Amino acid sequence: MTAIKPNEKIGFVGGGNIAEALIRGLIAAGVAQARQIFAADVSAERVEALRSRYKVHTSTDNVRTVQQCHVVVLAVKPQIAEGVCREIAKGVTNHQLVVSVAAGITTGQIHEWLGGRGRIMRVMTNTPAVVLAGASAVAPGPGVTERDIRLVETMFGAVGEVVALDEQDLDAVTGLSGSGPAFVCLAVEALADGGVKAGLTREISLRLAVQTVLGTALLMKEGKEHPGVLKDKVASPGGTTIAGLHELEKGRFRGLLISAVEAATRRSRELGKR
Repeated sequence: MTAIKPNEKIGFVGGGNIAEALIRGLIAAGVAQARQIFAADVSAERVEALRSRYKVHTSTDNVRTVQQCHVVVLAVKPQIAEGVCREIAKGVTNHQLVVSVAAGITTGQIHEWLGGRGRIMRVMTNTPAVVLAGASAVAPGPGVTERDIRLVETMFGAVGEVVALDEQDLDAVTGLSGSGPAFVCLAVEALADGGVKAGLTREISLRLAVQTVLGTALLMKEGKEHPGVLKDKVASPGGTTIAGLHELEKGRFRGLLISAVEAATRRSRELGKR
């Protein structure tokens, strides 16, 4: 594990859910200590919450935070990424590693907005990072070192699974694991609705639907079996499951999920062309 050196500091520009998940994961995994972490957000209430919960340094001043840190995590929405980058550019040097989690924004764009300074990496992560079960893909940009890559993999490994990819593949990651939690939520909600229609209470239906998805995911992850194999183990000849699967096939369930990932991927590419 590549940890932050004792004299190094990590700064978060943006203190939202992903930033908080990373802060919590970094401290819990021993990658960094609270005294090495700085967080900035426009909301004084938000920075106070982070300071109170994790004992990290906080501020509403993005530039000052950047100037104090060796690693800067750009944890802002893609729609405001350019403005924030241009704001902090005067505080960035070539000695700093800048890690962006803004969907669709390329390392080239960030490098330009920062005035050509800093070593840039891009990461696509997702909301389950909040419960330390995220899926993240990291991609190197201009000037990064091997240690930079290992460090970023360690940072995001503290909040879930990490894969290393070329930047050109990150739009597809955005469409799959970035947007995927929303697709899964929709499926869980629909399963619960099905339970209600079949006569179960809303509370019981939702609990069973959530646990069913969680348990199935763990079976696939720990058992390392292809989902098709697990599906076939549940679908007995002439049984209830195959009858339900037939209805899903008639409704193009798999085709719709594929199309959803494709649509989200296209949108990620559009964001990068602004």
